[in-house]
Amino acid sequence: MITRTAVVAAETGLHARPAALFAKAAAESPVPVTISVGEKAPVAAGSLLQLMTLGVGCGDTVTLHAPDGADEVLDRLVTVLETDLDH
Repeated sequence: MITRTAVVAAETGLHARPAALFAKAAAESPVPVTISVGEKAPVAAGSLLQLMTLGVGCGDTVTLHAPDGADEVLDRLVTVLETDLDH
């Protein structure tokens, strides 16, 4: 299992449009990816509903988890999270 951390750049956090765009990118990944924040249990990164339950805001640090060898997938998803998707 590998992990990456990212700071969420979207002004609204992982809500509405930014959450939908991130969930779509994660769902299209060839490997399962989960996301967690703080002490909350990881959820499926490709599930918009599960993402919304995390309550991630702008500036929050999240952790992405994927199987070994999925470095490029996680790097791409970190880039999505660290881009202001509100604009």
